[in-house]
Amino acid sequence: MNVSESASKRRIILHIDMNAFYCSVHAAEDPETYKGKPTAVAGSVEMRKGILVTSSYEARARGIRTGMTVRQALGLCPELMLISPNFDLYRKYSRAFLNIAGNYTPLVEAVSIDECFLDITGSSQFGTPVEIAESIAKRVKDELTLPCSIGIAPNKLLAKMASDMRKPDAITILRRREVPKLLWSKPCQTLYGIGSRTADKLLRLNIRTIGELAAADEKILLERFGVYGAWMKQAANGIDDSPVEPLHEAPKSIGHTTTLPADLTDRDQYRRVLLNLADQTTRRLRHQRMVSTTIQISIRDPDMRTITRSFTLAVPTDTTEDVYRVACRLMDDHWKEGKPVRLLGITLQGLTAKEETPLQLDLFSYEEKPKKDRLITAMDILRDKYGESAVLTAGMLGDDPSTLIRNKKLRGTSLQKDFLRERSDDGKNMV
Repeated sequence: MNVSESASKRRIILHIDMNAFYCSVHAAEDPETYKGKPTAVAGSVEMRKGILVTSSYEARARGIRTGMTVRQALGLCPELMLISPNFDLYRKYSRAFLNIAGNYTPLVEAVSIDECFLDITGSSQFGTPVEIAESIAKRVKDELTLPCSIGIAPNKLLAKMASDMRKPDAITILRRREVPKLLWSKPCQTLYGIGSRTADKLLRLNIRTIGELAAADEKILLERFGVYGAWMKQAANGIDDSPVEPLHEAPKSIGHTTTLPADLTDRDQYRRVLLNLADQTTRRLRHQRMVSTTIQISIRDPDMRTITRSFTLAVPTDTTEDVYRVACRLMDDHWKEGKPVRLLGITLQGLTAKEETPLQLDLFSYEEKPKKDRLITAMDILRDKYGESAVLTAGMLGDDPSTLIRNKKLRGTSLQKDFLRERSDDGKNMV
């Protein structure tokens, strides 16, 4: 046994997964309307189209699944209650359950809006691992009226696998010695961290199950997948030494994607979406007082094929204008006009603190830059106070679906964690 493996065995990690989070939040807010009913959250409720983001367990019992179209779901369950998303509300409840988790250890890693890891190795003053998990689950239910599943294991990988084993409202222990019995017969794709494409590649190597992956020749895995291949073999054997990392103040990247309600083929249409994406990502960038050197775009077609392309700037930026210009250039260079687009995204990378980043200005921009910065700051202040649509450029005007990107109440992503870096008392005042 090596030292890192021994250290991993001594750790006690919890994974908390809030069950059917969005639907559960609506049931907690308005139990008379939604509690115990088949419900689903969907993006375009009024138009009776779009994709289901999540569904309640009552809906799932009737065959409803995340990713279905509204039309398909209503065909299976005519009594399904459709709810428009409210990300302000979800963020409020997310802060609240993370605040509860933080009472048991400072080592809390928010993975998304509805799940987190806790390292409770040093938290024995609160009881045994099971007692701590039971206490957290009880408080979440009593204080927030929400169900959650909690996995207990010696590492993050197994804690995540454990919380997925029984839902909703369950506590599951998964020890490393139990991995062969409980996991090895399952398909590779059920292992946390392995997606469908990787599973297909493993299948071509005649590796179908987690057990076969655990026994696979590491040399072959390294040749085919690089270091990821070595990680997969370790994971299949239940080994994971990654630490629980509390949210850092400075993000490593800032991104925003949007799934379009209809495929876009016209250049002007998807450029409008890119403009709104550039606007929102740079707004978030400036809130963090950071600048970016690398702009990446993501494009997905109706067959769910996704490509990403990026460009690195000579001078870091935090302006919508710069990001939009690069995004359009990348789109023009790598996507043929007329080819349908289902999803678009912009991610800002290579982030550094603005006040610590030297900016080399040329002779033509050094006088204009301070004026432009003051104008952008003034516009940000107005939008912070009066809403995202208070001050817009002409290209952002209109009522097409891309304008919804600016609506933080209706639109959001479970992986966006900016709100956790903002000081708020919401989580402390919910009873």
